[in-house]
Amino acid sequence: MSKRLAAALALPLFLAAALPATAAVKASDVILRAIGGFVRPAYASLDDHAVSLTKAMDQLCNVPSRQNLDAARANFSATVEAWSVAEIIAFGPVKENNRLERMLYWPDRKSIGLRQVQATLAAKDASATDPAQLARKSVAMQGLGALEYVLFGDGAEALAGKDEPYRCAYGAAVAGNIEAIAGEVRDAWEKPDGFASLWANPGPKNPLYRDGTEAVTELVGVFINELDMIRDARLKGFLGAKPDADKPKQAIYWRSQNTTNSLAGNLSGIDRLFQASKLGDALPADARWMAQSIHIQLTNGVATARSVPGPIDKALADPALRDKLDHFARITSSLSTLIGTRMTAEFGLTAGFSSLDGD
Repeated sequence: MSKRLAAALALPLFLAAALPATAAVKASDVILRAIGGFVRPAYASLDDHAVSLTKAMDQLCNVPSRQNLDAARANFSATVEAWSVAEIIAFGPVKENNRLERMLYWPDRKSIGLRQVQATLAAKDASATDPAQLARKSVAMQGLGALEYVLFGDGAEALAGKDEPYRCAYGAAVAGNIEAIAGEVRDAWEKPDGFASLWANPGPKNPLYRDGTEAVTELVGVFINELDMIRDARLKGFLGAKPDADKPKQAIYWRSQNTTNSLAGNLSGIDRLFQASKLGDALPADARWMAQSIHIQLTNGVATARSVPGPIDKALADPALRDKLDHFARITSSLSTLIGTRMTAEFGLTAGFSSLDGD
């Protein structure tokens, strides 16, 4: 468990099981359900999509055509959605070996990563077309952001012909690297004596989780931290207080028009995790309404994000669509209050923290 998280959630000592004494729910059961019902399937889905993405890139490079470019782009978008669901579990195996940053280097506010990708394409660095060598280069050159530029950035249309063999080879290497990372994380979560076992079996000899309180705190932290990330970093990074303050090119995945699909995927992941863990079952009887309200609001948030289609700059210029983005922000704020204040109070946790805060 992160030091920031441990310090920020102050837990009463009597919460040995991390849940109210009235709840016939064990902390270890909650975590096991979270792992088996969400974490493992989410990262397995990501791995499956990454495999398909690599195959699509290889097919594009072998037989350049409009059809194969469209297929590669569709597989990229599907992989982004799978990652957006899985990435809410931003601890454990994905944090090892810089996998999180290698999978997605974002935000890139100073365009450092973009310039590295553009320089690689201009120089036609042969080492960047080898996934093994690419994995040792800058994190900005080897993940979804880099591949998005290859497939959707300036000059990408040439991939449909035979004039960009290097660009395609580099993109295929990036896809291969994404597949390798996804496979490593999937395997790590499946290991019987790996991180999953540590999280689900807290105890005094456990180097990460000394008791059920710490284990469930990690889970609750996912909901609170990720809602803050979605609203404050992802959404408000491009949605200004007023239209003249909007920054569409600061939006994640703006080139591939996956901005709102990603936001929907993030909220969908939170909902799936909450439902799979059955954390709501641990609430006292008179507070069980919170679980249903959380599910309803998450579902509404997903639907709202998906109702904003197309390029994000055009959505921001459309008052009706921009209002939907504002509504999405309000939903996430309401959820932060419901989960981060009211639900944590029922569990005896003192929240009010964010992983985005500095130490």
